[in-house]
Amino acid sequence: MAQGSGDQRAVGVADPEESSPNMIVYCKIEDIITKMQDDKTGGVPIRTVKSFLSKIPSVVTGTDIVQWLMKNLSIEDPVEAIHLGSLIAAQGYVFPISDHVLTMKDDGTFYRFQAPYFWPSNCWEPENTDYAIYLCKRTMQNKARLELADYEAENLARLQRAFARKWEFIFMQAEAQVKIDRKKDKTERKILDSQERAFWDVHRPVPGCVNTTEMDIRKCRRLKNPQKVKKSVYGVTDESQSQSPVHIPSQPIRKTTKDDIRKQITFLNAQIDRHCLKMSKVAESLIAYTEQYVEYDPFITPAEPSNPWISDDITLWDIEMSKEPSQQRVKRWGFSFDEILKDQVGRDQFLRFLESEFSSENLRFWLAVQDLKKQPLQDVAKRVEEIWQEFLAPGAPSAINLDSHSYEITSQNVKDGGRYTFEDAQEHIYKLMKSDSYARFLRSNAYQDLLLAKKKGKSLAGKRLTGLMQSS
Repeated sequence: MAQGSGDQRAVGVADPEESSPNMIVYCKIEDIITKMQDDKTGGVPIRTVKSFLSKIPSVVTGTDIVQWLMKNLSIEDPVEAIHLGSLIAAQGYVFPISDHVLTMKDDGTFYRFQAPYFWPSNCWEPENTDYAIYLCKRTMQNKARLELADYEAENLARLQRAFARKWEFIFMQAEAQVKIDRKKDKTERKILDSQERAFWDVHRPVPGCVNTTEMDIRKCRRLKNPQKVKKSVYGVTDESQSQSPVHIPSQPIRKTTKDDIRKQITFLNAQIDRHCLKMSKVAESLIAYTEQYVEYDPFITPAEPSNPWISDDITLWDIEMSKEPSQQRVKRWGFSFDEILKDQVGRDQFLRFLESEFSSENLRFWLAVQDLKKQPLQDVAKRVEEIWQEFLAPGAPSAINLDSHSYEITSQNVKDGGRYTFEDAQEHIYKLMKSDSYARFLRSNAYQDLLLAKKKGKSLAGKRLTGLMQSS
């Protein structure tokens, strides 16, 4: 098989009894993947395909995978086989080489198997510094083949701000890895690049895709104590049975044996340190947040013209609320999408940008729904109908683009309108603007010109102030 490499390590799967419940799923998937790659037992044919002037090594087609699953797992319905293939792909064991969306298609789409080094069973928890090194390395490599996507460029800029103090170290690490990669064979390097990209597609997925590594807090709480043990007159019983309101004589309560309790203790000991957030990560996030907002805290950074917290002068608040934003306010819009939505002037600037792209209805809908939540109860029904007719009804003058699921839910909610009728639709539009329009706004000439103009104005004001102090 052409995808092996010297720097990869095959890691054994942990014992399912001593690991998370997900490990059981990983074991089953990896058993299927191992059989799928075994040529001796009739695995999926892995081949090198010629494409125009280049060769694509170590690939299989989606049709080959689906047919193998149907044949070897006794699946009669192709839809079920495609669904199973998509679940395997979502965990990163198989990935398409043409895009970042981890799904299975029953066609000629080329897929590649993930190396065991990157399998989820290794319980990797990559940190943001690892992701920063990866993105930085991508910018140093072949730009035509490994150019960053919009969301990746946005993530790189955010990480560069967060790790400003250690960015030189991150850059050196990325540079060292690039030098090592360049010494490898071209075919091997191409395969490793795709496998590494697929690993980050699982742990840092494309906006809008399901994050399979994200843990549900409520589920984690249940996993930590799946069976609460409680003493009763009948011995140690399961709490769910002891709390049953009806006693059924034909189904006596089963006494928990010592072996059951021992297994339960073993499981809980394995879970005791799992799903806990490391203090280093908490401290790192807190430091990054503090560094980002330090110049906006009048208690730490001296305010201009004066600190309203320690004086009676409120000029600073007047300036901040004015329609002419300061350089600090303009810079703050780039911190997050919520920052620009909180600022009236920022919203106006963003609305002008959306109008230039003929998509202003998205922000107007979001603002209308926010306003609906503050309306008096007697005006809610009327306002719900107005929003529906303007943005969502068939032939609406400012129709927004909703997915079928959100539209169906909203259509049902409108029949009994309330303040939160458009909650699903608003969330969909928010994510759409955040992942698409907002990123383009930050890169647009309008925002960059405004940022530079305010920065230039601030420097000129500083020079004038210095001149006045020197002359006095």
